[in-house]
Amino acid sequence: MNEIVPFEGHGEEFEQRGLTNGGKYWLASHFMEWLGYTSFASFEQAVNKAIGVCTTLSIPVLENFQQVTTGGLPDYKLSRFACYLVAMNANVQKPQVAAAQAYFATLAEAARQYIQDANDIERVQIRGEVSEREKSLSAAAKIAGVEQYAFFQNAGYRGMYNMDLAQLKKTKGLKTGSAEFNRSLLDFMDKRELAGNLFRITETEAKLKKDETHGQKPAEDVAHTVGQKVRKIMIDNTGEKPEYIPLAGDIAKVKKGIVQTMKELFRLDKPE
Repeated sequence: MNEIVPFEGHGEEFEQRGLTNGGKYWLASHFMEWLGYTSFASFEQAVNKAIGVCTTLSIPVLENFQQVTTGGLPDYKLSRFACYLVAMNANVQKPQVAAAQAYFATLAEAARQYIQDANDIERVQIRGEVSEREKSLSAAAKIAGVEQYAFFQNAGYRGMYNMDLAQLKKTKGLKTGSAEFNRSLLDFMDKRELAGNLFRITETEAKLKKDETHGQKPAEDVAHTVGQKVRKIMIDNTGEKPEYIPLAGDIAKVKKGIVQTMKELFRLDKPE
């Protein structure tokens, strides 16, 4: 039996396998095989990440990921844009995934212009999770009696980076007074560093609640201690101090690229 290679050449086989019902779509159960997956449960992790990106950017999920049943099993109707996002969140070590990513990049100028690699897509999802966890931490800190949240927040950065936030921005190369300097540093962090901060924020909230911490100084101590522990894990893993992890590109440009890519891909399959 020949292996399915729908993204070879000019992707003719992928295009021919699209189904039409008001608009063009592809079944996730088929797309999974084309990307080299044998387990739908494993493949669905990439689908869920792709849905997370849509949620973060307020892109309609149901228009791109329609839940259906195929042969009595759960499935999705994927729009072309959904296929793109899933491929970008799939395991790039699979040659079929790399081929799919390359194919979709040929279809959308925005994907080539604003999105360097799959890590950029993951950054958007993680950045969205960080924003949600920051809101939750802020609420927990308020319950814990924190009145000066900026000081509490800075304590977490000091623990993780051995310096306060303003100094960290300078160390990372952002110029004082620039538009970038006045934005959240999280918008420029790479995937790993964002994930480290997500872990720090989540665990700080958990410890505040577990210890029933109360008061500004005790809460700052919790944030600092958790930050120190995350710092140690990151250094133990790679030997690299987090303050010296190079910044990635502006995540605002990546978000713009994803939205523009959606528009470009939608136009390819818009019903006449």
